[in-house]
Formats: sequence, structure tokens, C-alpha cells
Amino acid sequence: MVETMRFSEFGLTTLKEVPSDAEIISHKLMLRAGLIRRLASGLFTWMPLGLRVLRKVEAVVREEMNRAGALELLMPAVQPAELWQESGRWDQYGPLLLRMSDRHSRDYCFGPTHEEVITDIARRELRSYKQLPINYYQIQTKFRDEIRPRFGVMRSREFIMKDAYSFDIDKQGMEASYQRMHSAYTAIFERLGLKFRVVDADSGEIGGSRSQEFHVLADSGEDAIAYSDADNYASNIETATTTPVAAGYPDAKEELQQVATPGVKTIEALCEFLKTDASRVLKTLIVDGTDGPVALLLRGDHELNAVKAQKMPGVVSPLTMASPEVIAKATGCGPGFVGPIGLGMPLFFDHATVGMSDFVCGANKKDMHYTGANFGRDLAIPTTVDLRNVVAGDPTPDGNGTLSIARGIEVGHIFQLGTKYSEAMSATVQDPEGKNQVMSMGCYGIGISRIVGAAIEQNHDEAGIIWPAPLAPFDVVLVPINLHRSEAVRTAADALYRELRERGLDVLLDDRDARPGVKFADAELIGIPHRLVISERGLAAGELEYRHRRESESRNLKREDALKLLE
Repeated sequence: MVETMRFSEFGLTTLKEVPSDAEIISHKLMLRAGLIRRLASGLFTWMPLGLRVLRKVEAVVREEMNRAGALELLMPAVQPAELWQESGRWDQYGPLLLRMSDRHSRDYCFGPTHEEVITDIARRELRSYKQLPINYYQIQTKFRDEIRPRFGVMRSREFIMKDAYSFDIDKQGMEASYQRMHSAYTAIFERLGLKFRVVDADSGEIGGSRSQEFHVLADSGEDAIAYSDADNYASNIETATTTPVAAGYPDAKEELQQVATPGVKTIEALCEFLKTDASRVLKTLIVDGTDGPVALLLRGDHELNAVKAQKMPGVVSPLTMASPEVIAKATGCGPGFVGPIGLGMPLFFDHATVGMSDFVCGANKKDMHYTGANFGRDLAIPTTVDLRNVVAGDPTPDGNGTLSIARGIEVGHIFQLGTKYSEAMSATVQDPEGKNQVMSMGCYGIGISRIVGAAIEQNHDEAGIIWPAPLAPFDVVLVPINLHRSEAVRTAADALYRELRERGLDVLLDDRDARPGVKFADAELIGIPHRLVISERGLAAGELEYRHRRESESRNLKREDALKLLE
């Protein structure tokens, strides 16, 4: 039997005012609509209405994972430290890992992810290549000790996640498992009715040889996505590549001169002071290196990409900007006036610096810059590298398309882990020759609770949430007018309520003794796709007033026509 509910029995409290601590629309609407309630920083209770949405997400994820052949299990949320020490991540993971001790002084953590636990299971349970491939998944509560939890469920400390882990005898098998999960994830987000893109990504602390992120497109998204419809290229801005510029270096037209720039330390201030454009400024960033400071150089109108920069030889990872003291000792001046001419340290020039001429750069003296600087005369012509974030209009890596930039919310991430964990933890099986073979792994995560917030960011208006039908807590809301004063309306509402339930629909009957305007406002705030209004006037005409949540006008339909439309 399909669960149904009367508003008066649901314990739902909506809010008219926007909570002061809510920053983005999904956080505001989830609190106002009564989906969640805050317990502490980054910790939320899922109220009955929100839990219905969460369970619908879980159901779709579970069905597609099962269809792809994955096996569901449930691992402990609390994990022993020795597993993380064995993989090497106990110290590497940093303050995001919530550590604790039990009464016997044994160390544990509240799992932010489960690579160690599943690898331990695999090495205990799997003995032969004949048991492979195998893919385990769970839907579990995770915890990451975010330094500044924000945006409601989008960046909370405790969250619900589906994580899966595949095991194969070799790399080829792992790649096949990875593609199955790629297809399953695509089916999941298509079924949930979300607009999304799949982008190449950096593997981060999880590791591995390749990873891709699934992003729900929304203007409020934290991540920038570079894409091109011309050649189907898509990448997270962190990993979107730039290519060497073919243009050569123009002949110098200006003499190299030192110009006094007192107190001018930023690109914006420098451009205003010298009446020039940021694209004609060569900025120098000093970062920590393994053998001393390293200089990274790029055009003033471009942004450094930390993920790319920390992969340069001799650069410390994670990327760390050099302190003012280190900069002063290495260059003889403070930050803001450093430039490449005569700079005695390793230099990495971004591809886009090719073709710059008569440019501005720091003079390595306090309050001084060079103008009229040129490669080939004042600086050796460098071999360039990819250091910057791409921008709209850049060519795609193969040159067949042009990049556009969109905002996205990461809701899924799939990784080709290879043997990173299985080798560290000696997870082997016997191959066909009877030799021990380290298994190749894949890892696949979906943010169940984050999907709910992302769906709202993508689907809302000034009145409230507009749920995609597969995510809606209820299919239809019944709004009887004057229910408590009209026997005819009450009888008709109860009959329609039962009939819709028998037809397999989730129904919310707004049986409150409240004004129609209050009921309509709450229905729009909650975002239920279909609304049927029952009134004495409509009953006399044999009609119901119907309105879809995405429509601006209502229409009157015969009762049977309304039922057919809902089916």
C-alpha cells in the first residue's frame, strides 16, 4: 500500500521568514519547508518531509546499483586507526578526519570514506580470480570535520553517501567495472530528472589514475566546469588543460625601464597606476619548493591553478605560497614587486605568456616595476607549462571546440584507484597460474543528501521548491476549500484521497482549518508537482481546479480528466 498523509497528522511546520544563518537558496528553502532542522554546526535532523525525499533518492540509486550487478552491504561508520595507518592515510588525511579513542585508549575515526574497510573485507573474503569481478556498495552516514560547515546539507559535517568499490584481477577489468559505474551513474541522474554534466577531475586525497565528477548544473555551484558542445569535452576547472600558444614573440618596441610604483602591490592597482591592461602584466608568484622557493609566472589577467602548479617538479604539494620573510630573503624585496629578471630561483612560465611583449613586471626592488620588458632580450625565451585556470573562449585540448564555463555542484565522483590500497594492504587473489595477484580497485561515490540540496538549487522559484517528479515527497497535494464547514467538500476530498491512493499515488491532503492562501503558499513552498483544489463551486460543475507546480495559471478539469492526467 502506498503511504499517504493528512497535513494535520504530518507534524509539518513551515516558516515564512528566511533563517538568518542560511546562505544559499537550498539551505533557506529546506529550512522554510521543514525538510531539515539544525542541531549544531554542520549537523542536521532530517524531518519527515525531507526524509521522504532522501529515501526517494536512495531508492533510485539502489535500483541502478543493483541493476549494474553491485552487491549491497553495510560497513561500520566507526573505523579502527590501524587500518588507516596501514594504508598511510591516518596522518595524511589531516584535520578532516574525526579521531576518537575508546575506553581502552584504542584509536578510531568516524569514517569519511571506506577504502580501508572494504579492502580489509576483500583480502579476507576473496581468494581466487574466479570470484572477480565483484563490486560492493553501501548507503551510509559519513563524517568530515569541515573547518567551516556552510550551505546547509551542501557542505555539512555529517552526510549520507552511497559508496561503492570494485575489485578486478587487472587494469583492464578495473576499467570495465569503471565504465559500468559510469553508465549506472548516468542512469541515476537521468532518472532523478536533473540537468548534469560529467567532467574529468583531479583524484584528490582518494588517489588513483583517473577520475570523473558528476555535476548538477546550477548558478550557485561551488565548482566551475569547462565544457564544449562542439567536441563533447568537459572538465572540472582544476583539470581543464591549456595548450602551448603557437604565436612567436614580437620584436621589442619599448626600452626596458624601471618605474617607481610606491605602495602598488596588486595587479589591479598596478594597471590603474600605469594605465595598462592586466594581459600586459607578467605576475610572479613565489611558492615553497622542495629545495627553496620557486617562481610561477603567468599573465596578470589569469588565475593560478593550484592543482596544476603543485605537480611541477620541485614544487611542494599541497601548494603553499611562500611567506613574506622567505620572499624578502630570496628576492631582496617584499611581495608585490617580485619579477623574473635576474631572479635566482627556478622559473615556470605559463603557456599564455608566449607572445607577450613590452610587458610590465616586478623589478625585485621595493616600490619598483619594469616596463617594456621582453623575452629574448631581457629574459631568455622559456619552455612554457600549463599553470592557469582556463577561461571562456579558450580552445579545447584537441582544438576542435571553444570552452564555455558553467557552475556545477558535485554530486558524484568515480575513481580508477588501481592498486593504491590493495597493494598497501596486501589484498591479493590467486591468478589462473596460481600466483598471488594484487587486485585492481575502483571507487564510486554519490552524495545522497547533497543531491537533495543540488536539486533545489536547480529547481526553484520565488515561491519555493519545484521538485522534479521522481524526487517529490508527494505526487499530488489536495487542497479542499472550507473543508471544516462543507460536508460536500469533506466527503469529496476523502473520496478523492482514497482513490488517488488506490491508483498508486503519494498524496498529501491539506485538511487544516486554514485560509486557502496559506494552503496554496505552503503547497508552492514544499514544491509538490500537482495540486488539486476541491471547492463547492467546482463540485457543482463536476470539476477540480488543477495546477502544475511549474505552471503560472490554474485550469478547471473534469474529475476523470484530472485523474487521467495524474496517472
